[in-house]
Formats: sequence, structure tokens, C-alpha cells
Amino acid sequence: MISVSQAIALGFLQGVTELFPVSSLGHSVVLPGLLRWRVDQDAGAFLTFLVATHFATALVLFVLYWSDWKRILAGLGRSLRDRALGPGDLDARLGWLLVAGTVPAGIVGLLFEKQVRGLFVSPRSAAFFLIMNGVLLFGAERLRRKAKRADHLLDPDRRIATELTWPHAIRVGLLQIIALIPGFSRTGSTLAGGLLVGLSHEDSLRYSFLLATPIIGAAAALKLPRLLLSGGSGAISVALLGAVAAAIAAYASVKFLTRYFRTKTLVPFAVYCALAGSASLVLLVR
Repeated sequence: MISVSQAIALGFLQGVTELFPVSSLGHSVVLPGLLRWRVDQDAGAFLTFLVATHFATALVLFVLYWSDWKRILAGLGRSLRDRALGPGDLDARLGWLLVAGTVPAGIVGLLFEKQVRGLFVSPRSAAFFLIMNGVLLFGAERLRRKAKRADHLLDPDRRIATELTWPHAIRVGLLQIIALIPGFSRTGSTLAGGLLVGLSHEDSLRYSFLLATPIIGAAAALKLPRLLLSGGSGAISVALLGAVAAAIAAYASVKFLTRYFRTKTLVPFAVYCALAGSASLVLLVR
């Protein structure tokens, strides 16, 4: 059973690390190992906690980007009604680009999530893959294509819809798959993918958040009712505390990152992952 203090600490940690490119799952696996917390990460109470915090994070993203999602969903509705993607309908195009990136990764996640995490769920492996996440971020900065922004479009969503091709959208979306491995970051992998296909840092982050919302939200929504019904009142209370902490942290993270990536790069996060992963490995082998 997770204590109240542990729930709040892990909730804040999840809310920050889910949206920062540093792997929430990796941190939630490594931190209890470093602090010697007796947390059974396969227990129903801990799974309920993780699902609740993920759902809270997805809800914050959906609310913060509600105006974007209204336009995207309306565009998808128009294209389904007309059975065609209208020329110049950039809201509909962005919606289908998100579908192209979400569905394949979602299917792979549903089929293989348990197998992948079962192989790599130990604190040591999570610390190692946190280092590899740093390598991925640094490599994306070194290899990224120069952003060719459609500067005539001031609206970032329509700019993204103009710049991304269908193969690019699928490639960026499929990069989410490596986030099934604790230590790799979903935000980091999609940010890296966006840079590699030519998006700017700011547009890559926005697209990453839009792409993450249905993946995180759907995964949590599918599991949450069953876990809540199977959990006791104590587990549910702890999960709600963690969810509130995660929501607060997620809100602050979005506000910070949207400002940060207007002018900054992934390099500091790459350095952090490499150092944090290396230090964790040293401490965990003692």
C-alpha cells in the first residue's frame, strides 16, 4: 500500500516527468528503488494509482488545449460527413494526422505493453534506458532537419498541418512505442521525431502534447473503471490524492515547457537523463 506522502510525491513526479522529456515510468520505477520504498509495483493499488495519475495528466492536456480539440474534432466530423478531406481544411488534416500517429502506436501498446514492461520493469534497467533516452534526445538535436516553418500561418495547429506529411506523422507517432520501456519518454520520443522531420521545437512540443492526449487518456480510461471497482476505499483515496498532485504538476509543466521551447533545446534534458540514469545505476548496484 502506498502512503499518503508517497502518493503525493509520486503524483507530482508523474505530472512533471510525463510531460517533460525524461520518462515518467522510468522515474516511478527508479525512485522507489533508490529510496527503498516497499512498493509492490504489480499490486492492484499501485496500478490504480498509476492509471489515475495518467488520466489526470491527460485531462489537464485536454482542458488546456480544448480550443484546439474543438476545431480538430469539428474538422474530423466534416471530413467524415463529406467522406472526403476538403482542400484547405487544415483542422481536419491535423485531426487525421493525429489519427495516423495514434492508432498504430495504440494497437502495439495494447498488444505488447505487458510483455515489454515485464521484461524491463526493474530499477536498474529503467536507469539504463533513462541514459538511452538522453542519447536519443541529444541525437535528435544533432541530426534534426532545419525547421521550414510556414511563417505565413500564425496559427500553430495549421502550421503543423501544413508542414507534416502523412509518412512523417506515422513515423513520429510510432516513436511513442519505445516509451513502453521504462526509461524512455513518450514526450521525448515524439519531440525527437518532430525535430527529425523538420518541425521547430515549439511546434514539435505542441504536436507531441496533442498526440499524447488520446494515447494517455484512452489507455487510462480503459483501465480505470475496472481497477477502481477491484480496489478498496483506501487505494482509491490514495489514487485520488496522487491524481490531484499529478494534475497540478502537469498544468505547471505545460506552462513552463511552452515558454521554454520557444527559444531553448533538448540538450539540458539529454544531459539530465544521462547523469540521473548513470547516478541511479551506481547507487542501485551498491
